[in-house]
Amino acid sequence: MLKIGITGGIGSGKSIVVSIFATLGIPVLKADQLARNIMLNNSDVRNAIIHAFGADAYIHNDINNAYISNIVFKDPHQLAVLNSIVHPATIKAGNEWVIQQQAPYIIKEAAIFFESGSSKEMDAIIGVSCPRALRIKRVMDRDQITREQVIERMNQQIEEDLKMKLCDWVIKNDEQTLLIPQVLKLHHQFIQMNNA
Repeated sequence: MLKIGITGGIGSGKSIVVSIFATLGIPVLKADQLARNIMLNNSDVRNAIIHAFGADAYIHNDINNAYISNIVFKDPHQLAVLNSIVHPATIKAGNEWVIQQQAPYIIKEAAIFFESGSSKEMDAIIGVSCPRALRIKRVMDRDQITREQVIERMNQQIEEDLKMKLCDWVIKNDEQTLLIPQVLKLHHQFIQMNNA
């Protein structure tokens, strides 16, 4: 079974690409959702976050995203602290999920495959590429945040051009190039690679 990663900068449209693979019956793991679940339900991770960032990191038994984002996206050291707490548990849970799958290949989606070093665990990485201005607009609309806040988050990730160069394949998600034919082409290629 092939392990295929999907990555891209914030607002690149990874989720829509992943949803097309899921429609084709391919098992999909979204690292952000898994990390959120771990932050909520893993008591060791939760306690470590509270110890590092204070009791305000959780509000009404939920993650206080605005509070944590305001800290970590302004301070690379604090982001590294959060990642050092959440990433090991997320990677472990992701690996356990992979073992349970029965498919020619699986998809793992993560924004920071290269930054976290978890790209080494994948057989190949697909990058989702999108023009910077469109990415900024998408995230502003989606998260109801300012342009400056989006750029703060972008600055915590590898620059888009470099990230795409590190990928084995690139899917264009610029609202002009059709997505489904790009995904179908890779889908058939992965099936053939698994059967080889």
